[in-house]
Amino acid sequence: MAYIGSNLQKNFAQVHALSYFCRSLSAMSIKVQHLTKVYDSQKAVDNISFEVNEGEILGFLGPNGAGKSTTMKIATCYLPPSEGTIEVRGYDVQDHPMTVRKNIGYLPENNPLYLEMYVREYLGFVGRLHGLKGKTLKHRIEEMLQLCGLLREQGKKVQDLSKGYRQRVGLAQALIHDPKVLILDEPTTGLDPNQLVEIRKLIKDISADKTVILSTHIMQEVQALCDRVVVINKGKIVADDSLTTLTQEGASFQYIRAEFDNPVPLAVLNGIQGVLDVKEEGGSIYQLKSKSTIDIRAEVFRFAVAQDRILLGLQLEKSSMENVFRTLTQQKGGVTS
Repeated sequence: MAYIGSNLQKNFAQVHALSYFCRSLSAMSIKVQHLTKVYDSQKAVDNISFEVNEGEILGFLGPNGAGKSTTMKIATCYLPPSEGTIEVRGYDVQDHPMTVRKNIGYLPENNPLYLEMYVREYLGFVGRLHGLKGKTLKHRIEEMLQLCGLLREQGKKVQDLSKGYRQRVGLAQALIHDPKVLILDEPTTGLDPNQLVEIRKLIKDISADKTVILSTHIMQEVQALCDRVVVINKGKIVADDSLTTLTQEGASFQYIRAEFDNPVPLAVLNGIQGVLDVKEEGGSIYQLKSKSTIDIRAEVFRFAVAQDRILLGLQLEKSSMENVFRTLTQQKGGVTS
């Protein structure tokens, strides 16, 4: 019996070690599998799947209402999924919500801060909520004040800070417990150009040893920060690839910016030879899409002459992530990964 008991203990130890090893492997990513979220009869998120590797900055893109914030709220345990799962460092958000929260730093889009609190006071309050205390808490507060550029603002009330500094406080509270996963929902909305540069640099600096999911619809943000991009449209994933690959795929098309003296019906512009699609940019300015192998500028010029229209400008635009995003999110439906 002692021999059997000894073997059982050895087997249990081996199984436990294997389980720990497997969990360590799975902890290297965020796993979203067949995730669906339904509000009444509307599918905000429709059977999406993707992974985020450790140390990666993932751009989670989509137009307003695409399902970005809903996915993030499920990942941070604020909303339950209707179907499917999300695992954060090997822990299911429904089965282990408290453990998931310990591993995640979250900056929501509206950055809900306690405005009447002082900056240092607020960071101490958030730190204690995460179970920090004593010298550890004090050290983390000092570290966050330094890292997020808040040393000169630490004695001010949050309500007296500019929006840029409030965003810094939001990042500091998301980082105070040293999470391995950082989820940022539209972190630079409403910032001026100088604040944009500062917050982007801050995000880049703090992402050195963290996995970051960055939700945005600002393409300059993506190109400045992200390694990989997942694009969601109408609740479905329409692209999941590296920034380089997506930009190269976008290079298979050419975009022409044409400005006329008076508005031109889109149907008429779509009738120009070689034009695949037309988007109105405001006033009498239009973006015309064609294959990259065809230069349609001559055709547009001939069209203007034949129609007796005055062409004020005709410019070839370089392929950009913005054009790729526009093409992907104007497709009907989507492709789940």
